[in-house]
Amino acid sequence: MRNGLVQLGAWTAATGAAVALSWLGVHAVLTDAAFEQPSALPLPSAAVRTSDTPSVPVPPPASTATPTPGSASPTPAAATTPVARASKKPTTAPASPTASVKSYRVPGGRVALDMQPTTAELVSATPDQGWQMQLWQGDQWLRVDFSKDGSTNSVFATWNGHHPDVQTVVR
Repeated sequence: MRNGLVQLGAWTAATGAAVALSWLGVHAVLTDAAFEQPSALPLPSAAVRTSDTPSVPVPPPASTATPTPGSASPTPAAATTPVARASKKPTTAPASPTASVKSYRVPGGRVALDMQPTTAELVSATPDQGWQMQLWQGDQWLRVDFSKDGSTNSVFATWNGHHPDVQTVVR
């Protein structure tokens, strides 16, 4: 009987030591990996030019709801209408591993897009203080609106069979 208790005690001590050692090793690795701060993308702080071209009215979007990924999106008809203050010169970040990310600034906020040869993907859309942001996405386009007090400024990106094209609209 005493021999059995000694074996049980030895097994319990060895198992406890193995579990403690494993936990400390895994905990050290997971703490560093799981809780790292996200790295921010460098965005330039260039001023927005608003006196380049004349204004042309643009109709409001077809829907006011932001679609969820995989859900039906509003039609891209608004994205094909003439746009005011169209600018194809993005403000770009310095050459770096994120060189395909371009930033577009309009009054009301900033949009960062990952520009690839056949598509554009939204990286971030950050409204300025007091402004609201809305996003519409389709298979070949996306639109980001910044609105406040009846004023809406937009960033459109389209890539339907061509390189991504970005236009900003300031109203």
